[in-house]
Amino acid sequence: MRITLSVGSDSGACGDLRRWLLRDPELRSRTAGPSGAVPPAGTMGAAGELISVLLAPGGLTAALAAAVVAWLQHRRGNQTVTITRPDGTQVTVTSERVRGLTAEGSGDLARQIAEALQDPAAALQDPGAPQQPEPAAGNGPRQEQG
Repeated sequence: MRITLSVGSDSGACGDLRRWLLRDPELRSRTAGPSGAVPPAGTMGAAGELISVLLAPGGLTAALAAAVVAWLQHRRGNQTVTITRPDGTQVTVTSERVRGLTAEGSGDLARQIAEALQDPAAALQDPGAPQQPEPAAGNGPRQEQG
């Protein structure tokens, strides 16, 4: 599964995130730099602001999610990372929501992101189903169906 990451606002942030992902031995060979591809419909930014990551089904989504959460926690200012699945499902995480998380909270958020990337249908709640409690301080990822 090829997913795409985009970073909002700061033009140098995408390159910084790519370098961060390349530090992870599991993600290094699966991370591609900016491509000549057109950004997915409905997203902002030029093709140079996209990072492509090839993930095996059920494979490296946890490593990718943990790397994105850690990168956001180490950034100054507010950053937004949008992760787009091939089917158009998007998971958006902002640094405002992760900066003050404990190690346990960071792990929980990374797990939620990984689950949303692996099986977006299961991660989206049925509107008729009983609501699950919000994660601590509302730190769960936002998910949009494309």
